[in-house]
Amino acid sequence: MALVSPRAFGRLLAIIVKELRATLRDPRSRITLIVPPILQLFLFGMATTLEVKHFNVGILDNAGGKASTEFVQRLAGSPNVGRIVRLASPAQLRSEIESEGIIAAVVIDPRFDRDVAAGRPASLGVILDGRRSNAAQIVAGYIGVIAGSVGLEARSAPVMMGSVVRNAFNPNLDYVWFTLPSLIMMVGAVSALTVTAQSVARERELGTYEQLLVSPLRTHEILIGKMAPPLIAGLFNGTVYLLVAQIVFGVPFAGSLPLFYLTLVIYLLSLMGVGMLVSTLAATQQQAFLGVFLVTVPSVMLSGYAGPVDNMPPWLQTLSLADPCRHYLVIVDGLFLKAMPWEALWPSVMPLIIIGAVTLSAASWLFRARKE
Repeated sequence: MALVSPRAFGRLLAIIVKELRATLRDPRSRITLIVPPILQLFLFGMATTLEVKHFNVGILDNAGGKASTEFVQRLAGSPNVGRIVRLASPAQLRSEIESEGIIAAVVIDPRFDRDVAAGRPASLGVILDGRRSNAAQIVAGYIGVIAGSVGLEARSAPVMMGSVVRNAFNPNLDYVWFTLPSLIMMVGAVSALTVTAQSVARERELGTYEQLLVSPLRTHEILIGKMAPPLIAGLFNGTVYLLVAQIVFGVPFAGSLPLFYLTLVIYLLSLMGVGMLVSTLAATQQQAFLGVFLVTVPSVMLSGYAGPVDNMPPWLQTLSLADPCRHYLVIVDGLFLKAMPWEALWPSVMPLIIIGAVTLSAASWLFRARKE
Protein backbone atom coordinates (compact mmCIF):
# COMPACT_ATOMS: atom_id res chain seq x y z
CA MET A 1 0.00 0.00 0.00
CA ALA A 2 1.39 3.36 -1.01
CA LEU A 3 2.20 5.79 1.78
CA VAL A 4 0.92 8.72 -0.32
CA SER A 5 -2.01 8.39 -2.70
CA PRO A 6 -1.57 9.66 -6.28
CA ARG A 7 -4.15 12.38 -5.62
CA ALA A 8 -2.38 13.58 -2.48
CA PHE A 9 0.97 13.46 -4.25
CA GLY A 10 -0.46 15.57 -7.08
CA ARG A 11 -1.76 18.18 -4.64
CA LEU A 12 1.57 18.24 -2.83
CA LEU A 13 3.54 18.62 -6.05
CA ALA A 14 1.24 21.41 -7.21
CA ILE A 15 1.67 23.47 -4.04
CA ILE A 16 5.46 22.97 -4.10
CA VAL A 17 5.68 24.15 -7.72
CA LYS A 18 3.38 27.06 -6.96
CA GLU A 19 5.53 28.17 -3.99
CA LEU A 20 8.76 27.86 -5.97
CA ARG A 21 7.35 30.03 -8.74
CA ALA A 22 6.01 32.59 -6.27
CA THR A 23 9.35 32.77 -4.48
CA LEU A 24 11.40 33.17 -7.65
CA ARG A 25 8.92 35.68 -9.09
CA ASP A 26 9.10 37.93 -6.03
CA PRO A 27 12.11 40.31 -6.33
CA ARG A 28 12.45 40.54 -2.55
CA SER A 29 12.68 36.77 -2.19
CA ARG A 30 15.17 36.48 -5.06
CA ILE A 31 17.42 39.06 -3.43
CA THR A 32 17.15 37.29 -0.08
CA LEU A 33 18.16 33.99 -1.62
CA ILE A 34 21.09 35.26 -3.72
CA VAL A 35 22.61 38.50 -2.43
CA PRO A 36 23.11 37.90 1.33
CA PRO A 37 24.89 34.53 0.94
CA ILE A 38 27.35 35.92 -1.61
CA LEU A 39 28.02 39.08 0.42
CA GLN A 40 28.51 37.13 3.64
CA LEU A 41 30.83 34.66 1.95
CA PHE A 42 33.26 37.36 0.82
CA LEU A 43 32.83 39.80 3.71
CA PHE A 44 33.21 37.26 6.49
CA GLY A 45 35.67 35.06 4.63
CA MET A 46 38.06 37.82 3.58
CA ALA A 47 37.38 40.91 5.70
CA THR A 48 36.52 39.49 9.10
CA THR A 49 39.65 38.49 10.95
CA LEU A 50 40.61 37.56 14.48
CA GLU A 51 44.21 38.55 13.81
CA VAL A 52 45.83 41.95 14.42
CA LYS A 53 48.21 43.08 11.69
CA HIS A 54 49.82 46.29 10.43
CA PHE A 55 49.53 48.06 13.78
CA ASN A 56 51.77 51.00 14.74
CA VAL A 57 53.89 50.90 17.90
CA GLY A 58 55.50 53.87 19.61
CA ILE A 59 58.97 53.55 21.19
CA LEU A 60 60.23 55.79 24.00
CA ASP A 61 63.81 54.52 24.33
CA ASN A 62 65.43 55.73 27.55
CA ALA A 63 68.31 53.23 27.33
CA GLY A 64 69.74 53.41 23.81
CA GLY A 65 72.04 50.42 24.27
CA LYS A 66 72.60 47.14 22.48
CA ALA A 67 69.71 45.18 24.02
CA SER A 68 67.15 47.95 23.54
CA THR A 69 68.27 48.47 19.92
CA GLU A 70 67.97 44.72 19.31
CA PHE A 71 64.46 44.75 20.75
CA VAL A 72 63.35 47.66 18.55
CA GLN A 73 64.83 46.04 15.43
CA ARG A 74 63.05 42.76 16.12
CA LEU A 75 59.80 44.58 16.76
CA ALA A 76 60.16 46.49 13.49
CA GLY A 77 60.94 43.26 11.63
CA SER A 78 57.77 41.53 12.81
CA PRO A 79 55.34 40.91 9.92
CA ASN A 80 52.47 42.06 12.13
CA VAL A 81 53.92 45.52 12.88
CA GLY A 82 53.16 48.25 10.40
CA ARG A 83 55.34 51.16 11.57
CA ILE A 84 57.61 52.06 14.48
CA VAL A 85 57.04 55.59 15.78
CA ARG A 86 60.00 57.09 17.65
CA LEU A 87 58.77 59.10 20.63
CA ALA A 88 60.76 61.94 22.13
CA SER A 89 58.77 62.56 25.33
CA PRO A 90 55.86 61.30 27.44
CA ALA A 91 53.77 64.17 26.08
CA GLN A 92 54.23 62.94 22.52
CA LEU A 93 53.36 59.42 23.70
CA ARG A 94 50.07 60.67 25.16
CA SER A 95 49.30 62.60 21.97
CA GLU A 96 49.91 59.59 19.71
CA ILE A 97 47.70 57.35 21.86
CA GLU A 98 44.88 59.90 22.01
CA SER A 99 44.93 60.49 18.24
CA GLU A 100 45.02 56.69 17.58
CA GLY A 101 48.29 57.07 15.73
CA ILE A 102 49.59 54.07 17.66
CA ILE A 103 47.84 51.22 19.45
CA ALA A 104 50.71 50.62 21.89
CA ALA A 105 53.71 52.49 23.25
CA VAL A 106 56.78 50.79 24.71
CA VAL A 107 58.77 52.69 27.34
CA ILE A 108 62.26 51.22 27.70
CA ASP A 109 63.72 51.66 31.17
CA PRO A 110 67.18 53.35 31.40
CA ARG A 111 68.55 50.25 33.17
CA PHE A 112 67.21 47.85 30.53
CA ASP A 113 70.59 47.17 28.83
CA ARG A 114 72.49 46.71 32.09
CA ASP A 115 69.85 44.34 33.51
CA VAL A 116 69.79 42.22 30.35
CA ALA A 117 73.60 42.04 30.22
CA ALA A 118 73.76 41.06 33.89
CA GLY A 119 71.06 38.42 33.52
CA ARG A 120 68.71 40.27 35.87
CA PRO A 121 64.99 40.74 35.17
CA ALA A 122 64.63 43.68 32.79
CA SER A 123 61.39 45.65 32.63
CA LEU A 124 59.55 47.33 29.78
CA GLY A 125 56.62 49.65 30.18
CA VAL A 126 53.81 49.04 27.69
CA ILE A 127 50.94 51.50 27.35
CA LEU A 128 47.96 50.19 25.34
CA ASP A 129 44.95 51.88 23.76
CA GLY A 130 42.13 50.51 25.93
CA ARG A 131 39.49 51.68 23.47
CA ARG A 132 40.47 48.71 21.31
CA SER A 133 40.64 46.21 24.14
CA ASN A 134 40.75 42.94 22.18
CA ALA A 135 43.37 44.14 19.70
CA ALA A 136 45.39 45.71 22.52
CA GLN A 137 45.61 42.39 24.36
CA ILE A 138 46.85 40.61 21.24
CA VAL A 139 49.45 43.34 20.60
CA ALA A 140 50.64 43.05 24.20
CA GLY A 141 51.18 39.33 23.60
CA TYR A 142 53.26 40.04 20.47
CA ILE A 143 55.44 42.55 22.32
CA GLY A 144 55.91 40.19 25.26
CA VAL A 145 57.12 37.35 23.03
CA ILE A 146 59.66 39.59 21.25
CA ALA A 147 60.92 41.06 24.53
CA GLY A 148 61.31 37.59 25.96
CA SER A 149 63.33 36.39 22.99
CA VAL A 150 65.81 39.25 23.44
CA GLY A 151 66.27 38.37 27.10
CA LEU A 152 66.78 34.67 26.43
CA GLU A 153 69.45 35.16 23.76
CA ALA A 154 71.36 37.62 25.97
CA ARG A 155 71.96 34.96 28.60
CA SER A 156 75.35 33.27 28.65
CA ALA A 157 73.95 29.77 29.29
CA PRO A 158 71.56 28.09 26.86
CA VAL A 159 67.96 27.85 27.98
CA MET A 160 66.27 24.47 27.64
CA MET A 161 62.64 24.75 26.64
CA GLY A 162 60.53 22.18 28.47
CA SER A 163 57.33 22.18 26.43
CA VAL A 164 56.15 21.98 22.83
CA VAL A 165 52.74 23.44 21.96
CA ARG A 166 50.59 21.80 19.29
CA ASN A 167 47.12 22.96 18.35
CA ALA A 168 44.64 20.16 17.74
CA PHE A 169 42.22 20.36 14.77
CA ASN A 170 43.55 23.79 13.68
CA PRO A 171 47.38 23.57 13.79
CA ASN A 172 48.05 27.13 12.61
CA LEU A 173 45.11 28.69 14.49
CA ASP A 174 43.75 29.99 11.19
CA TYR A 175 40.60 31.99 11.93
CA VAL A 176 39.13 31.13 8.50
CA TRP A 177 38.87 27.51 9.58
CA PHE A 178 36.32 28.63 12.16
CA THR A 179 34.66 31.47 10.24
CA LEU A 180 33.77 29.62 7.03
CA PRO A 181 31.96 26.64 8.63
CA SER A 182 30.11 29.04 10.92
CA LEU A 183 28.83 30.91 7.86
CA ILE A 184 26.77 27.87 6.89
CA MET A 185 24.94 28.29 10.20
CA MET A 186 24.42 32.01 9.64
CA VAL A 187 23.36 31.80 5.99
CA GLY A 188 20.98 28.95 6.75
CA ALA A 189 19.37 31.01 9.50
CA VAL A 190 18.95 34.12 7.35
CA SER A 191 17.61 32.40 4.21
CA ALA A 192 15.39 29.82 5.94
CA LEU A 193 13.81 32.27 8.37
CA THR A 194 13.32 35.10 5.89
CA VAL A 195 11.80 33.12 3.03
CA THR A 196 9.58 31.01 5.29
CA ALA A 197 8.35 33.98 7.27
CA GLN A 198 7.31 35.85 4.14
CA SER A 199 5.36 32.96 2.61
CA VAL A 200 2.03 33.19 4.47
CA ALA A 201 2.33 36.97 4.88
CA ARG A 202 2.70 37.27 1.11
CA GLU A 203 -0.58 35.38 0.65
CA ARG A 204 -2.34 37.90 2.88
CA GLU A 205 -0.94 40.89 1.01
CA LEU A 206 -1.85 39.44 -2.37
CA GLY A 207 -5.38 38.56 -1.21
CA THR A 208 -4.97 34.83 -1.90
CA TYR A 209 -4.89 33.73 1.73
CA GLU A 210 -8.65 33.09 1.85
CA GLN A 211 -8.45 31.10 -1.39
CA LEU A 212 -5.74 28.98 0.19
CA LEU A 213 -7.91 28.34 3.24
CA VAL A 214 -10.89 27.08 1.19
CA SER A 215 -8.75 25.01 -1.20
CA PRO A 216 -8.85 21.19 -1.03
CA LEU A 217 -5.26 21.25 0.22
CA ARG A 218 -4.71 19.89 3.71
CA THR A 219 -2.83 21.80 6.37
CA HIS A 220 0.31 19.67 6.28
CA GLU A 221 0.38 19.85 2.48
CA ILE A 222 0.27 23.65 2.58
CA LEU A 223 3.05 23.77 5.17
CA ILE A 224 5.24 21.37 3.19
CA GLY A 225 4.73 23.46 0.07
CA LYS A 226 5.62 26.63 1.98
CA MET A 227 8.81 25.06 3.34
CA ALA A 228 10.08 23.62 0.05
CA PRO A 229 11.72 26.85 -1.33
CA PRO A 230 13.76 27.70 1.82
CA LEU A 231 14.80 24.06 2.19
CA ILE A 232 16.05 23.90 -1.40
CA ALA A 233 17.76 27.30 -1.02
CA GLY A 234 19.42 26.23 2.23
CA LEU A 235 20.75 23.02 0.72
CA PHE A 236 22.04 24.91 -2.32
CA ASN A 237 23.80 27.55 -0.20
CA GLY A 238 25.23 24.88 2.07
CA THR A 239 26.66 23.03 -0.94
CA VAL A 240 28.18 26.22 -2.36
CA TYR A 241 29.80 27.10 0.96
CA LEU A 242 31.06 23.55 1.42
CA LEU A 243 32.83 23.70 -1.95
CA VAL A 244 34.08 27.28 -1.66
CA ALA A 245 35.46 26.70 1.84
CA GLN A 246 37.65 23.87 0.57
CA ILE A 247 38.57 25.11 -2.91
CA VAL A 248 39.02 28.85 -2.35
CA PHE A 249 39.88 29.19 1.35
CA GLY A 250 41.55 25.83 1.94
CA VAL A 251 39.38 24.84 4.90
CA PRO A 252 39.47 21.04 5.22
CA PHE A 253 36.28 18.99 5.51
CA ALA A 254 37.13 15.95 7.59
CA GLY A 255 33.62 14.66 8.27
CA SER A 256 30.97 12.62 6.49
CA LEU A 257 29.00 14.15 3.61
CA PRO A 258 25.79 12.19 4.38
CA LEU A 259 25.94 13.42 7.98
CA PHE A 260 26.54 16.97 6.74
CA TYR A 261 23.40 16.99 4.60
CA LEU A 262 21.30 15.08 7.13
CA THR A 263 22.11 17.51 9.94
CA LEU A 264 21.69 20.48 7.59
CA VAL A 265 18.14 19.33 6.70
CA ILE A 266 17.28 18.89 10.39
CA TYR A 267 18.69 22.34 11.17
CA LEU A 268 16.75 23.98 8.34
CA LEU A 269 13.51 22.29 9.42
CA SER A 270 13.93 23.59 12.97
CA LEU A 271 14.49 27.12 11.60
CA MET A 272 11.55 26.86 9.24
CA GLY A 273 9.30 25.98 12.16
CA VAL A 274 10.27 29.27 13.79
CA GLY A 275 9.83 31.11 10.48
CA MET A 276 6.41 29.58 9.93
CA LEU A 277 5.32 30.73 13.38
CA VAL A 278 6.38 34.27 12.54
CA SER A 279 4.65 34.08 9.15
CA THR A 280 1.40 32.79 10.63
CA LEU A 281 1.29 35.60 13.20
CA ALA A 282 2.31 38.42 10.79
CA ALA A 283 -0.31 40.29 8.79
CA THR A 284 2.08 41.81 6.22
CA GLN A 285 5.49 41.00 4.73
CA GLN A 286 6.93 44.02 6.53
CA GLN A 287 5.77 42.65 9.87
CA ALA A 288 7.22 39.26 8.92
CA PHE A 289 10.56 40.85 8.04
CA LEU A 290 10.70 42.71 11.36
CA GLY A 291 9.77 39.52 13.18
CA VAL A 292 12.59 37.63 11.45
CA PHE A 293 15.05 40.38 12.36
CA LEU A 294 13.89 40.15 15.97
CA VAL A 295 14.61 36.40 15.95
CA THR A 296 17.73 36.17 13.76
CA VAL A 297 20.04 38.61 15.54
CA PRO A 298 19.62 37.10 19.04
CA SER A 299 19.90 33.59 17.57
CA VAL A 300 23.27 34.33 15.98
CA MET A 301 24.54 36.16 19.07
CA LEU A 302 23.54 33.28 21.36
CA SER A 303 24.98 30.64 19.05
CA GLY A 304 28.55 31.04 20.29
CA TYR A 305 29.84 32.59 17.07
CA ALA A 306 30.56 36.04 18.51
CA GLY A 307 31.74 34.72 21.89
CA PRO A 308 31.83 31.40 23.78
CA VAL A 309 28.52 30.33 25.30
CA ASP A 310 30.36 29.51 28.55
CA ASN A 311 31.22 33.21 28.95
CA MET A 312 27.55 34.24 28.95
CA PRO A 313 25.51 34.73 32.14
CA PRO A 314 23.84 31.51 33.35
CA TRP A 315 20.35 32.67 32.39
CA LEU A 316 21.51 33.39 28.83
CA GLN A 317 23.17 29.98 28.60
CA THR A 318 19.85 28.42 29.57
CA LEU A 319 17.98 30.55 27.03
CA SER A 320 20.42 29.57 24.28
CA LEU A 321 19.37 25.91 24.65
CA ALA A 322 16.26 26.84 22.63
CA ASP A 323 18.44 28.36 19.87
CA PRO A 324 18.90 26.07 16.82
CA CYS A 325 21.98 28.06 15.77
CA ARG A 326 23.85 27.13 18.96
CA HIS A 327 23.42 23.40 18.42
CA TYR A 328 24.17 23.46 14.70
CA LEU A 329 27.35 25.50 15.21
CA VAL A 330 28.73 22.62 17.28
CA ILE A 331 27.71 20.19 14.53
CA VAL A 332 29.16 22.03 11.55
CA ASP A 333 32.45 22.85 13.30
CA GLY A 334 32.72 19.25 14.44
CA LEU A 335 32.11 17.89 10.94
CA PHE A 336 34.61 20.24 9.28
CA LEU A 337 37.49 20.04 11.75
CA LYS A 338 36.97 17.00 13.97
CA ALA A 339 35.24 14.40 11.73
CA MET A 340 32.73 13.84 14.53
CA PRO A 341 30.75 10.59 14.19
CA TRP A 342 26.99 10.29 14.63
CA GLU A 343 27.34 9.25 18.27
CA ALA A 344 29.16 12.50 19.08
CA LEU A 345 26.74 14.60 17.01
CA TRP A 346 23.57 13.16 18.53
CA PRO A 347 23.60 15.35 21.71
CA SER A 348 23.42 18.41 19.42
CA VAL A 349 21.07 16.86 16.84
CA MET A 350 18.44 15.83 19.40
CA PRO A 351 17.68 19.45 20.52
CA LEU A 352 17.26 20.44 16.86
CA ILE A 353 14.70 17.66 16.38
CA ILE A 354 12.82 18.76 19.51
CA ILE A 355 12.85 22.44 18.48
CA GLY A 356 11.66 21.54 14.98
CA ALA A 357 8.88 19.27 16.26
CA VAL A 358 7.60 21.88 18.72
CA THR A 359 7.70 24.86 16.34
CA LEU A 360 6.29 23.01 13.33
CA SER A 361 3.48 21.57 15.46
CA ALA A 362 2.66 25.01 16.84
CA ALA A 363 2.68 26.56 13.35
CA SER A 364 0.46 23.76 12.04
CA TRP A 365 -1.99 24.25 14.91
CA LEU A 366 -2.16 28.00 14.36
CA PHE A 367 -2.65 27.60 10.62
CA ARG A 368 -5.31 24.92 11.13
CA ALA A 369 -7.13 27.11 13.68
CA ARG A 370 -7.29 30.00 11.21
CA LYS A 371 -8.34 27.66 8.43
CA GLU A 372 -11.24 26.35 10.48
